[in-house]
Amino acid sequence: MTARIAVVGGGPAGLMAAERLLAQGLEVDIYDAMPSLGRKFLMAGKSGLNLTHGEPLAAFLGRFGDAGEALDPSLRSFDAPAVRGWADELGIETFVGSSGRVFPVNFKAAPLLRAWLHRLRGAGARIHVRHKWTGWSGDGGLCFETPVGAVQHGSDATVLALGGGSWPRLGSDGAWMPVLAKAGARIVALKPSNCGFDIDWSDHFSARFAGQPVKSVVLSFGDTHVEGEFVATGSGIEGSAVYTLSAALRDAISSAGAAMLTLDLAPDRSAARLEAELAKPRGKKSMATHLRRVTGLTGVKAGLLREVTDARTFADPRMLALQIKSLPLRLTATRPIEEAISSAGGVALDAIDANYMLIARPGVFCAGEMLDWEAPTGGYLLSACFATGRAAGDGAARWLALDRA
Repeated sequence: MTARIAVVGGGPAGLMAAERLLAQGLEVDIYDAMPSLGRKFLMAGKSGLNLTHGEPLAAFLGRFGDAGEALDPSLRSFDAPAVRGWADELGIETFVGSSGRVFPVNFKAAPLLRAWLHRLRGAGARIHVRHKWTGWSGDGGLCFETPVGAVQHGSDATVLALGGGSWPRLGSDGAWMPVLAKAGARIVALKPSNCGFDIDWSDHFSARFAGQPVKSVVLSFGDTHVEGEFVATGSGIEGSAVYTLSAALRDAISSAGAAMLTLDLAPDRSAARLEAELAKPRGKKSMATHLRRVTGLTGVKAGLLREVTDARTFADPRMLALQIKSLPLRLTATRPIEEAISSAGGVALDAIDANYMLIARPGVFCAGEMLDWEAPTGGYLLSACFATGRAAGDGAARWLALDRA
C-alpha cells in the first residue's frame, strides 16, 4: 500500500516538500489554514520576486550566521543554479540583476505559483484549504479546525512547514509553538528579523520627513558597513540597508536597551574635503543654503543632520564634517514582529536530525521559517525555504522507506 504523507503549510517550503514526495511515488495531502496557498509568497512577489542570490556559494552560506553549518547540506544541494533550473522547468525564465539577486523576468510571483500548483495537482497532490492544524489526537491523527468544525486526518509521516511569526494575517502566526513544545521539541522564542526600528524623532522631523527615502548612504554598526538606502518612518527607520544589520541591532537592543547606528551621509566625500567646503565663507546665506551648496545635503539628509546635531557642532566646520561622516542614530526598539519581513526563532536546529525530523517526534519533519535560522533579504530567505523543504521531503521519504522495509 502506498504511503500517505501530510504536508502542513502551503508556502514555498511545504510545496517543495510535497514536490519531492510526489516525485518518489508517495501520496501527498497538503493542508493550509488560509483560503488559498502561498499567500506570503505572493506578498513577497509584490515588490519583485527575489528567488535566490547569485553570489559565490561560500559568501551565500555565510549569510545564515550561526545556522549556516546546519543548513549547509540542504543549501548546497539546492543552490542558486538549481533554483533557476527548477523555475525554468516551470516555464519561468529568470535573470541575475546587477546586485546578484535572481528574479523572474516578469518579476511576479503569481505565474510561478500557478505553474507550480498545476504541476503538483497533476502529480496527484490533494489540497485542503481552511484547515488550521491544532496538534495530534490521542491515536496520533492530525487535528484541524475547519469551517465545518474539528476534523482529523491520518498519515504515515508529516512535514510541518508552518512559517514563523511575521505577517500573521497571511497565516504565519506561530500558533504551532506550544504544540511542539508540549511534544518535547526545544523551541526558541520568535523575534523579528529584517525589521524596522524605533527612534525618538522630534515631532517636526516625523511630520516633515516620514516616508522619505534616504539614498546613497553607508550604515555602520560594529565592524559591519552597509552601503545602500533606507526609509525614514514616522517612528524610526526601515528598508533594505537596515534589514542587513537588523539581527545585530536587535540583539544589541535586547542586551543593552538601545543600539547606536551611524550614518555616513556623504560617502563620496572625505571628512577633510567636507571640512574645507564647510569652512568657506557663507556671507549672508542661511546655513541651510550654505550646507546645500557646499555639501549637496538637502531634504531628509539635511533633516537627519539637524535632528541630532547641536548648534555648537553646526558652528564648527571640522565637527560638522565629522558628524556628516558618522551621524549617530539611537535605536530604542524593534518594530513588532507582525511588521517584520521575517522572523528568527522557532524549532531549534538541535531538535531535528540530519533529515529534518523532530528527534522528539519520529515521523514528523520540519522545514522553512518555522526553524530557528535567519538571513537578510536578497533571495536568501526564499532560497532556504526551498532548500529545507526539499530536504525535509527527501528525509521523510527516506524514513518511510526504512520504517516500512
